[in-house]
Amino acid sequence: LLLALLAVGHATPCSPQPNATRFVCTEPTLSTFPAGLPTTTVAISVEFTTLATLLPTALAGLPQLQELHLSSNLLTTLPESLLRPVPTLRILDLTDNLLADLPAGIFTGAHHLQHLALRGNQLQVLKPTWFRHLLQLQWLDLAANKLAEVPPEVFHSLSSLRNLDLSHNRLATLAPGALAGLQALEQLDLEGNHLGTLLPATFAPVPALHLLFLQDNKLQALPAGIFLPLRHLRVLDLARNQLQALELPPRSSGPPLDLDISGNPWDCECQLLEVLQQVAPQLVPARDTLCASPPRHRGRQVAEVSQAGDMVC
Repeated sequence: LLLALLAVGHATPCSPQPNATRFVCTEPTLSTFPAGLPTTTVAISVEFTTLATLLPTALAGLPQLQELHLSSNLLTTLPESLLRPVPTLRILDLTDNLLADLPAGIFTGAHHLQHLALRGNQLQVLKPTWFRHLLQLQWLDLAANKLAEVPPEVFHSLSSLRNLDLSHNRLATLAPGALAGLQALEQLDLEGNHLGTLLPATFAPVPALHLLFLQDNKLQALPAGIFLPLRHLRVLDLARNQLQALELPPRSSGPPLDLDISGNPWDCECQLLEVLQQVAPQLVPARDTLCASPPRHRGRQVAEVSQAGDMVC
């Protein structure tokens, strides 16, 4: 009995089960990646542990692996050859680790990857070599890193990408060609950056966009026609910027535009009011969608002024 108790006391947390297809471990004391996983494994979740490193052979002998969830660990680096034994991998979640960089060829053999989450790390620079072979990637989450720029054509190979999240980084602008190659993109999240200006052709490479989130930036003006390529846009969030005048995408026969313009110092003169008369019924209700000028309208609701019809324009 004593020997049995000692054996239990020194047992490795989350021991693999023979012939299992899924392995889950959220044991905080786990510090090394489990060995001896059965070859039948198709999904691994090792999350909320003290795992800090992975050996290059960590995934060897797992030819059927399709999902790898490694969020909320202490990973600071990854071996360049980590994913080579798992060419069928479809989902990789590395959310909330300590990754400041990735090896240039980390995704070279990951041709079937569809979902890649790198949210909540320490990434400062995006490398084109990371994405060169990810032709089937549909969902890319780079939110909450330390990215200060998106290099031109860094996403050029991601022709299947539908969702890109760059929110809560340090982006002050988007370089020409930053979104090149993303012709299938449907959702783009740029919330919570430092964007002060956007180039007129910023969104020309993403004509299929349905949802665009630009709230909580520092935008002071929008170039004329910046949204003209976005004929399928359904949601546009411009809340809490420094905008005084509004640009809108062209309207098609589809559903009405869901528009949030709250928290901006709007100049409620004729130009803005004429634009808003087209979309006022679709404005997201918010108490801080207010006029900052001219003086006679300061503090009034923008929608109220635009619908009042008491201005001669």
